[in-house]
Amino acid sequence: MSHLLQSTFIPTTPTTLRRRSVFPTTHLRKTHVVESKIREIFMPALSSTMTEGKIISWMKTEGDKLAKGESVVVVESDKADMDVESFYDGYLASIIVPEGSSAPVGSPIALLAESEDEISLAKSKTPTPTSTSTPAAAAAVTEEVSTVAAAVTVTSSSDAGPVKMASSIHPASEGGKRVVASPYAKKLAKELGLDLRGVVGSGPNGRIVAKDVEAAAGSAPIGVAAAAKPSGGAPAAPAVELGTTVPFTTMQNAVSRNMVESLAVPTFRVGYTITTNALDALYKKVKSKGVTMTALLAKATALALVKHPVVNSSCRDGKSFTYNSSINIAVAVAIDGGLITPVLQDADKVDLYSLSRKWKELVDKARAKQLQPHEYTTGTFTLSNLGMFGVDRFDAILPPGTGAIMAVGASQPTLVGTKDGQIGMKNQMQVNVTADHRVIYGAELAAFLQTLAQIIEDPKDLTL
Repeated sequence: MSHLLQSTFIPTTPTTLRRRSVFPTTHLRKTHVVESKIREIFMPALSSTMTEGKIISWMKTEGDKLAKGESVVVVESDKADMDVESFYDGYLASIIVPEGSSAPVGSPIALLAESEDEISLAKSKTPTPTSTSTPAAAAAVTEEVSTVAAAVTVTSSSDAGPVKMASSIHPASEGGKRVVASPYAKKLAKELGLDLRGVVGSGPNGRIVAKDVEAAAGSAPIGVAAAAKPSGGAPAAPAVELGTTVPFTTMQNAVSRNMVESLAVPTFRVGYTITTNALDALYKKVKSKGVTMTALLAKATALALVKHPVVNSSCRDGKSFTYNSSINIAVAVAIDGGLITPVLQDADKVDLYSLSRKWKELVDKARAKQLQPHEYTTGTFTLSNLGMFGVDRFDAILPPGTGAIMAVGASQPTLVGTKDGQIGMKNQMQVNVTADHRVIYGAELAAFLQTLAQIIEDPKDLTL
């Protein structure tokens, strides 16, 4: 996927040095002569909801030569980190926005010189981060930049071992240059007391991700590993300094905006109790084949939505609603510093085993902050599952632009009365659906939950 970055040419030749024509000007078209090209590189819009981006790391330093297709900078959008590639040859003349700083979408973050001789000239024209150009003023010329999320090798939980490094993977720190690592990888390395300069990354362009840190920690010398663990079984020191005020991250800002926006939607909630004995038995059979409970729930939900398309609809303008053509199940995942909802697209059409493999891939990419926008912005129905934490019931907030979200609690042994008047033990879970009342009404939502319960209580169709 590629994006366009707005850029402008900064003319560097004084008008007094331009050759005057001996012909009457009336016989000539008006032209603009630019002897050299210094481009302003602007903060790209990496998603439809992104208003500003944070520079995670510059993969090139000032003065470095850039080739077309080379990664230049890692930008944190509201949901993911993305590598940005230049579509021009040249030299990174000046970095305007340093690592760790944020800039609005459309504001300049660096200058790109066409030749090495123009680097010093570009530096003299470097604006301060506060004196940025407006996006409209830069619309005359565009510089194409693409965001690349390199393929991430997915390792299942059963195969979680040391990562094998191919010869094509390069260390994230070469020749004393800065270490390129994801924010979560840096935090994990700090907690483990691991020096990232000795870690080989498997992410894009040798970037270090969390699994690289975990693999390196597993093979670290005994002395290093011992130093990373608290002695005597004492509780670990808190990861935060109490009493401090911490600004929102880019992701937390995005979550905050979405939650506030959701308050404008009139919602209602419906709960339902579902017996899960048959689903639990099926899970035991297919777990060894890599199937996850998340995939089972997503598949069951998608099959129920096929019969109740209004629950899969969405209202965006308050005047109409859309019956979505695809059933894309978004599933909430907690990651370091926020929350994201990877999407299982066409969950009703994809078989259970492929759905499970796709889910593991999405979670891996989410934790490495390498999801592409279409992998987290295309959900039509959302699942939020806290059952693995023992939570028996809760309510979820409706994400903007969707019709419903279902909160799934834990499946627990429960004493129930049978139809013949006896008392028996069954595994049951509580689900609560929050829905947009402008589109979905109580009877429709109740009918959907009845269908979902029938599918879960007789799950033979899930493996077809």
